[in-house]
Amino acid sequence: MVGAGSAGCALASRLSETGQYTVALLEAGPPDTDPWIHVPVGYFRTMGNPKTDWRFRTEADAGIAGRSISWPRGRVLGGSSSINGLLYVRGQPQDFDHWAQLGCTGWSWEDVLPFYKRSETWKGRNGTDLRGTDGPLSVQTSRLRREIVDHWVDAAVAAGYRRTEDYNDADQEGVGYFQLTMIGGRRCSSAVAYLRPARGRRNLTVLTDAQTEKVLLDKRRAVGVRARIKGEMTEIRARRDVILSAGAIGSPQILMLSGIGDAADLAPHGIEVSVQLPGVGKNLQDHLQARPVFKTDLSTINVETDNIFKQALIGLRYVLTQTGPMTMAASLGTAFLKTEPHLETPDIQFHIQPFSADSPGEGVHRFSAFTASVLQLRPESAGHLELRSANMDDHPLIHPNYLATDTDCRTIVKGIQVARRIARFEPLKSHVTEEYAPGESVAFDDEQATLDWARRTAVTIYHPTGTCKMGIDDKAVVDPRLRVRGVEGLRVADASIMPQIVSGNTNAPAIMIGEKASSMILEDARA
Repeated sequence: MVGAGSAGCALASRLSETGQYTVALLEAGPPDTDPWIHVPVGYFRTMGNPKTDWRFRTEADAGIAGRSISWPRGRVLGGSSSINGLLYVRGQPQDFDHWAQLGCTGWSWEDVLPFYKRSETWKGRNGTDLRGTDGPLSVQTSRLRREIVDHWVDAAVAAGYRRTEDYNDADQEGVGYFQLTMIGGRRCSSAVAYLRPARGRRNLTVLTDAQTEKVLLDKRRAVGVRARIKGEMTEIRARRDVILSAGAIGSPQILMLSGIGDAADLAPHGIEVSVQLPGVGKNLQDHLQARPVFKTDLSTINVETDNIFKQALIGLRYVLTQTGPMTMAASLGTAFLKTEPHLETPDIQFHIQPFSADSPGEGVHRFSAFTASVLQLRPESAGHLELRSANMDDHPLIHPNYLATDTDCRTIVKGIQVARRIARFEPLKSHVTEEYAPGESVAFDDEQATLDWARRTAVTIYHPTGTCKMGIDDKAVVDPRLRVRGVEGLRVADASIMPQIVSGNTNAPAIMIGEKASSMILEDARA
């Protein structure tokens, strides 16, 4: 197995727990020993850190005014679940029913729900038979509340949107608070949930600092991998299968370096094509977030952390009680809303943050403010990856192709308008002192100016998917059993297999994919 991320840790744990098979799990990054990984707010320190983050960057993209932007991805045990914002979102049932309609038999909502339930222990209120109660992954509500976020939620209700207690139930629509992958006051990554309990198994070997270059093929059968382990190139042979769980960037890159992909893409790099699969690296989808920011007269993280003495007290509180701002996820409030009443399901999502910053790693603004980040849930635009070279250390070229369709442009503009409209309702309105962004220079009803602002300022919300898509069409890379087409003994199991991006954050679906993949692989082995 290649990649100990959200899906990989779940998959390795489930495959090894039977005791019937030996599993070697290779992770390019280090063990998850950095203390900041396990502190919820630690993403401020781990994103952008070369010890824990691949630090990918996109190519200049016309859809975002020709900018190149950062694409953080976890490079550590737990993968992106060790550096993400801890937000737990399953997606809409209709997402998975649509996958099934596209020919992905076995991936409808009815099919995937048991694996969501198997993966989690839901510690919140209003538990239903759709929530899990004894899974490895701890999911809970936030330990932190802030008045400005409470006011935003109440203002959204006053604006006509309904309140929801559980957006991970059968109906996603509504306004409420995020659910988090936390256990007490600490992060519950996929490595913590799945890998830590499994590390004592004699049939599981976990290799860190082990970067995979390529899959080894004997004609059209995968027989192992070639990897650099602690500085030395090594070949590891597989008795049964090779499984790639290296993520939406890593998995297609490894396939292409192995000669599995489109000949037109590989030939310029001198790579001989072993299996012609034109879909490898294509169908790249991501959620693009626009970030309206509002100054406020209420306290926010910006002013609560504006000197070293306040920071010291916050740190001491966390050490003693595991409460306070250091338990803060990337966002507190959320909403899944429709930009048009005739839509069947929500098409935009909000991330409400009691702080504002140009970039989490660069520190917060010096004034009190909150962010009402909004994204389009189901973008039509799709980009692609291509190799930079045949060297595994050269990051691939990432072409997101953001805001390339009229629907995507209209939706992001309407989402920004919803954010601005909610700020005009009480109890929020009286505490907004200024709209910092987009600001007065962008009129509310000026759609072109709003779109231009989004193109200049919007950034990823870290959800790349789809580059080894599952399906039955000519561009599919894996079949519904996650087997790479045209290759025996090779599968992909991570967010890259999504035929279309899910309606929400992608960590929970990636873990579900790992769970479901383990079930299918064990079924096939028994057969």
